[in-house]
Amino acid sequence: MNRNKFPVTESPLLATSPHELVPIIEFDIYSKNQIPDLENGNFPSPRIFATHTPYGTLPSSILESNCRIVYLCRNPLDQFISDWHFVVNHIPRNEHVKPFSVEEGFDMFCKGISAFGPFWAHVSGYWKMSLETPERVLFLKYENLKEDINSNLKKLADFLDYPFSDEEIRQGVVEEISKLCSFETLKNLEVNKTGKRHVGIKNSAFFRNGTVGDWANFISQPMADRMKQLFEEKLGDSGLRFDFLDKKA
Repeated sequence: MNRNKFPVTESPLLATSPHELVPIIEFDIYSKNQIPDLENGNFPSPRIFATHTPYGTLPSSILESNCRIVYLCRNPLDQFISDWHFVVNHIPRNEHVKPFSVEEGFDMFCKGISAFGPFWAHVSGYWKMSLETPERVLFLKYENLKEDINSNLKKLADFLDYPFSDEEIRQGVVEEISKLCSFETLKNLEVNKTGKRHVGIKNSAFFRNGTVGDWANFISQPMADRMKQLFEEKLGDSGLRFDFLDKKA
């Protein structure tokens, strides 16, 4: 959206964490019940925010606005492992946060005990709205981005009304942005290897692995089969499906 302001070689991503550039609404904007002044220059238009909030609990100020919503999800097995590593290794310990095994965490995940509600309900809410209002909600899967980032980047640009021009495509701008925003590039930037978030969590905590199917290193096949059956039941005839890779494959 801001590619005309910043050439790739001068992108803010090179020196600033993505989580600083795209603040999370519930953690960075309203965490202390403050009312941000969006007109003070700190949030220049076009504004980009992130959220973990389920669709059904988004405030009316968002639901009734003309803002575009881009929803990104991933295979629930990889999602769980990513969450588990983050909580166990990076969330400060207190009376509410204590170490737990992957088996304990998996059981809670399958019972719908997650920070922002059951994972199947979370993805279903945005999936449903992407079908009903595709001009407002774009539903993306991490696995598809890993498989073909360039096509999905062009789809994203079109959705946000910032399409790539024919000249940009000829000049390789899509590929340049794809490389800059890749997991591998961001993980190896100095700011993401050494910096910290304002809450004390290291930037590196958000760049652990990024590969598809990493769950197989931590979850047994019977556990994976349980998850597959659970999501087949929960998602029903919604049309939303996830690829569950066989650990033995």
